[in-house]
Amino acid sequence: MKIGNREIGRQNVPFIIAEMSGNHNQSLDRALGIVEAAANAGVHALKIQTYTPDTMTIDMDEREFHIGDPNSLWSGTSLYKLYAEAYTPWEWHKPLFERARELGLIAFSTPFDDSAVDLLESLGVPCYKISSFENTDLPLIRRVAATGKPLIISTGMATVAELDETVRAAREAGCRNLILLKCTSTYPATADNTNILTIPHLRDLFGCEVGLSDHTMGVGVSVASVALGATVIEKHFTLNRADGGVDSAFSMEPAEMKQLVAETARAWQAMGKVSYGPTEAEKSSIQYRRSLYVVQDIKAGDVLTKENVRAIRPGLGLPTRYLDQVLGRAVKHDTKRGTALNWGLLA
Repeated sequence: MKIGNREIGRQNVPFIIAEMSGNHNQSLDRALGIVEAAANAGVHALKIQTYTPDTMTIDMDEREFHIGDPNSLWSGTSLYKLYAEAYTPWEWHKPLFERARELGLIAFSTPFDDSAVDLLESLGVPCYKISSFENTDLPLIRRVAATGKPLIISTGMATVAELDETVRAAREAGCRNLILLKCTSTYPATADNTNILTIPHLRDLFGCEVGLSDHTMGVGVSVASVALGATVIEKHFTLNRADGGVDSAFSMEPAEMKQLVAETARAWQAMGKVSYGPTEAEKSSIQYRRSLYVVQDIKAGDVLTKENVRAIRPGLGLPTRYLDQVLGRAVKHDTKRGTALNWGLLA
C-alpha cells in the first residue's frame, strides 16, 4: 500500500510519523518549528490532531469531567481545559500542512468528529489516523473509511472483539488500505506494559499492515517492534521537553527522533533473509580462518608432530579437521616454517 508517495510494507524502510499533538504550546511559530525539526530529523510524516474543546467534551469541571487521577500527567484539570490547551487551531492546519509538504513530509491528522473530517478533506490529506480512545467510535470510523483513503488505527485498550468490529466497520465502509498500530494508552508507557509480540498476531489476525504507536521513552521498543514486523512507527515529538506542554513529558526531542529514524532503518536492514554461509561481504574474511601450517623448519623425511604443525591463522592450509590424519606422516622435502600444509607435501 502507499501513503502519499511512500510505499508501506515489510519490503520498505519503516514509515516514521512524528506526532505534534499539543506540543506547539499554542504558538504557530513553535508549531512550524516542530515541522521543520521533524523534517531535519528524517521522519517521513508529520501528524497533528483536529478537534476543538467543544467537539471533544462539555465545559464542566466536576465528577467524571475532572481529571482526578494522581498518576495522570493532567491531574487537577478538567477534560475541557486540557483540550483547550492542547488543540491545534483549525486555521493553522493549512500553513502547517503546506510547510510540511514543502519539506517533503506527508502531512495528515487525527479527526475526532465529522466536522474535523470535512476540514481535512478540504485540505486534501492523503490518509487518516484514528486514536486509541476513538477506536470503538464506529460512526467516526465509517465516516473516515468512506473517504477511501488509507486508514491508520491505534489499538490501545481494544479487545480482539472490539478490534474485529472496528476493522469490519472500516472495511465495509470503503477502507481498502488499513494499518493497525499496537498501542498502550498510558502516558508515558513502560516497556513491560507494551507487549509488542502482539504485532505479528495483529497482522495474521486482520491481514493488514501493522506498526507501533509508541509512548515509551527512548528508541528500544520501536527498534524491537521492527524486528517483529512493524512497518509504521509513530512517536510524539517536541522541540524541547523542558519547554513543557501537555504531551512533552513523553515526547521525543530532535536528536532522539533522528536516532529513532536511523536505528529503525538499521533494524529493518538487519532483518534481511534466512541465510547461511558467507555473504559476499564475508568472502574476503574466509582466508583468516585457522588452518594447518608448518611452524618449525623440517627436513625431508621428518614426521609431522604437534610441535611442528599447528592450527593457526590464516586459512590457506589444510582445514584443521585433518590434523589427526597428518600427524605421524613424513614430508617429501625440506619445508620452511610458515608453509601452509597441503597434501602434496606429504610422503
